[in-house]
Amino acid sequence: MSRITTHILDTSAGLPAQGVAVHLFQQQEEDWTAIASGHTNQDGRLAGLLPDEAILAAGVYKLRFETQTYFDTRGINSFYPFVEVVFFIRDQQHYHVPLLLNPFGYSTYRGT
Repeated sequence: MSRITTHILDTSAGLPAQGVAVHLFQQQEEDWTAIASGHTNQDGRLAGLLPDEAILAAGVYKLRFETQTYFDTRGINSFYPFVEVVFFIRDQQHYHVPLLLNPFGYSTYRGT
């Protein structure tokens, strides 16, 4: 399994958010370097963002969720064009970063 996974639930619909583009970046000084991209599956999950054997250096990373496209395809006006979740990786554990999403808000946490 990828060291970084995510799961998006659309709390306004009570359903997984499928087809959301997700991009992973690593901070390098003041810049961000793109590392990987993918789309959530029918269960709202993105498990294969990185190869299973990928080693990530300790540092600051972010996931960018392209939320406007997701809501636009459903004909729903939304407030946030994208959501960026910035987090710190300290070791080679698995990091699960879920996103609870609705057109006018979101929350996230470190999952298991």
